[in-house]
Amino acid sequence: MDFSSLYVKEARAISKAKGSLLIVESIPGIKFNEIVDVQLSNGEVKSGQAIDISEEATVIQVFGGVSEIDLIESKIRCRGETLKLPVSIDILGRIFNGMGEPIDGGPPVIPEDYLDINGEPVNPASRQPPAEFIETGISAIDGLNALVRGQKLPIFSGSGLPHNRIAAQIVRQATVKGTEEKFALVFAAIGVSYDDASFFMKDLERTGALERTVAFINTASDPVIERISTPRLALTAGEYLAWEQNMHVLVILTDMTNYCEALRELSSMREEIPSRRGYPGYMYTDLATMYERAGRISGKDGSVTIMPILTMPDDDITHPIPDLTGYITEGQIVLSRTLERKGVYPPIDVFLSLSRMMKEGIGSGKTREDHNNVFMQLYAAYAEGCYLREISTIVGAEALSERDKVYLTNADEFEKKFIAQGEFEKRKIEDTLDTGWKLFSALPEDDLKLISEELIKKYHPKYCSAVASEAR
Repeated sequence: MDFSSLYVKEARAISKAKGSLLIVESIPGIKFNEIVDVQLSNGEVKSGQAIDISEEATVIQVFGGVSEIDLIESKIRCRGETLKLPVSIDILGRIFNGMGEPIDGGPPVIPEDYLDINGEPVNPASRQPPAEFIETGISAIDGLNALVRGQKLPIFSGSGLPHNRIAAQIVRQATVKGTEEKFALVFAAIGVSYDDASFFMKDLERTGALERTVAFINTASDPVIERISTPRLALTAGEYLAWEQNMHVLVILTDMTNYCEALRELSSMREEIPSRRGYPGYMYTDLATMYERAGRISGKDGSVTIMPILTMPDDDITHPIPDLTGYITEGQIVLSRTLERKGVYPPIDVFLSLSRMMKEGIGSGKTREDHNNVFMQLYAAYAEGCYLREISTIVGAEALSERDKVYLTNADEFEKKFIAQGEFEKRKIEDTLDTGWKLFSALPEDDLKLISEELIKKYHPKYCSAVASEAR
């Protein structure tokens, strides 16, 4: 077949090469992010993407890069389309690379459609607010920072903290509480090591979670440009399952720090003026184009919920990546190095974590009527215990009153029994709330000021035990 017949625009010569970037003379009508083919002088054809367009020149990023290139004999030919993901219901249970190609040894997907990975804009008037509780099986998330269907809730981690294990646990355990509707997960690993990639793939296959999961794995050795496409491929798969297959979809993206580093590297190659710490000034907008793809749409039964995971450089929550992410998303779950040193898993920092949409997804008919009261009382009791812990380091525990010692012990028990749980332990929300009530049973009943007397009579272990005794 004639090579030139496949394309809608004529070939252009390459004027300059810089690493994996090729600068060619301006191509009339080419679109931003359009896919092109680079025909090398030896006949090899590589794919690329138009990442910068001007009247003077067009900049092409080559997937996989080129070690050497003949500027005179090599040509650029445009396909007239952006990068698209072939989709069908058969993508469930499959593992793909950062270009959307299967890497699990299975056959290619027979597509029902091809979707642009940049997504379609959603009419703001058709958006519905996030609602309905998603049960992750992790008490520190479900009880204190509930994830709600249609929400964007990131996890802020640090180097060496177990965010990958938490991500794998959420993939295994997450379900929409109280519904029989179809639930799927889309998992994207961005710029991870071979060990991490192997861990995720083996965990998905071993636990059976792969059956309801679509996974995209991009390793650190893969081309930088693939780190830009990987989260967009994942979100496109999530949108297809939500809007076309009417499924509730949870998209987990890890590690978004690697994505932002790739964005900075590409920006530096293009010699753009840097902003904070060398990151491009448009990083906020770029992240927003992905995170805002979460939500619920009127007239559609499905939903897209996004949980991005990022490592904070030097554990700095004011770093541009977590800082900008916090502006776009509806809260954050922050991992604590102090709890991790104590051997607490998952080491979720209760005071730095927040879910702004929590009240939309909890309460009677969603989780349980006492959820909001238990959540507030647990915070209050733990805050007092942590304050007394600091005081005791100065004056000594012996100087504390008996009441203070009760709260000090309660804070330790909260970390050991409520926050801490097994990596393969899935707790129902009822079990999480009951654990909270067991902690309250050690406190003076008069101190439970954030819980109504009616709920205390119904759920406090003292009264539950009395009712059970009378029944016997």
